[in-house]
Amino acid sequence: MKRRTALKLAFVAAVAGGLSAGAATAETIKIGAVAPKTGPLAGGSTVTHWPNVRLWVEQVNRRGGLKLKSGQAKIELIEYDDQTNPGENIKAVQRLATQDKADFIVAPYGTAFNLATAPIFAKYGYPHLAVSAITDQIPELTKRYPNLFFLLGTTTAFTQAVADILVKMKSEGKIGNKVAMVNVADAFGIELAKSARPIFKKAGLDIVYDKSYPLGTQDLSPIVKGAKASGPDAFVAWSYPPDTFGLTQQAKIQNLGVKAFYTAVATAFPAYGGKFGMAANGNLGAGGINPDTPEMMAYAKAHKEITGKAPDGWASATMYASLQILEQAIEGVGAPDRAAVIDYIKKNTFKTVMGDIKFNNQNNDVFWTVGQWQNGKYYGVASTGRPGEKAVQLKSGWK
Repeated sequence: MKRRTALKLAFVAAVAGGLSAGAATAETIKIGAVAPKTGPLAGGSTVTHWPNVRLWVEQVNRRGGLKLKSGQAKIELIEYDDQTNPGENIKAVQRLATQDKADFIVAPYGTAFNLATAPIFAKYGYPHLAVSAITDQIPELTKRYPNLFFLLGTTTAFTQAVADILVKMKSEGKIGNKVAMVNVADAFGIELAKSARPIFKKAGLDIVYDKSYPLGTQDLSPIVKGAKASGPDAFVAWSYPPDTFGLTQQAKIQNLGVKAFYTAVATAFPAYGGKFGMAANGNLGAGGINPDTPEMMAYAKAHKEITGKAPDGWASATMYASLQILEQAIEGVGAPDRAAVIDYIKKNTFKTVMGDIKFNNQNNDVFWTVGQWQNGKYYGVASTGRPGEKAVQLKSGWK
């Protein structure tokens, strides 16, 4: 909240925008964005969140701005660093709404942050396209907040997909049924672990090690040592970026001998493949994409050219898709009317880099659930209906 950057960006063309009742002119639209630039989750938001916001703004402004009935309006981007602090995030969103008079606000980064700020988005009537949020509370939350939309999936869908993969491997005689499971102790990890326990049990999987650790834990060697001592056939971590890297590093150091190794957020990051190289082959993680579609290849090319970074293999493209949806809704309405934009999002299908997206009761039902590193690329291996799934491969050592 201590740092505010107002950027007027003018660049490329093709996707996205933002508006609001009263504050917009035909020349400028204010878009607010709050996410970590510092703190434990900054490593994730600086890969998935911020590059896509800037890519989108540059593209919209280069083509002349958002197309309104009154003319085209370029975007002024207002950024805040929440320092991975929910209190700072809430204050920043409040400030964007009441002091900065932002026309639209991009959803925060992280499940807990989206849930914490949902009442503010609703109070001021902002469409809330929650990308970085996975929860089984979607029916309850969308009923309470008619402006709230979810894109990434439910907790149960993710835990069930992992269970299905492990059960299939077990039925094929490739692994046993012993699972070591760990989780980061915040809203994201706690809910996933809670969901996984009964699902794994029902699937005939025996959780032989079950441990949580605080967000920001630096030394994860005891966690992996304990997991290894339990003699598992599979390792599953409901983890955030810092611990995804830390757990994988310790698994490699301690030569954790499992045929199925899963870590959650950041497994899809290019830096993950860069750091672990061939040792990442066979590693499973959250999400996935089909990187070989023309849309994804064009998106990856633009992302690299404009931001200087490659997108990740999961939520980057979904983040970008959320901005495509916002742009199409604003231009479909043709005026700075947030209530009309929310209604438009509910009623229409949107062409995105991820394919067509249509919300069912404010939820996107079609999404990737599990990805895997295979020969240096991160592919989706399980989804709720996305085409292009790859067959799952066994983890074969750490060399």
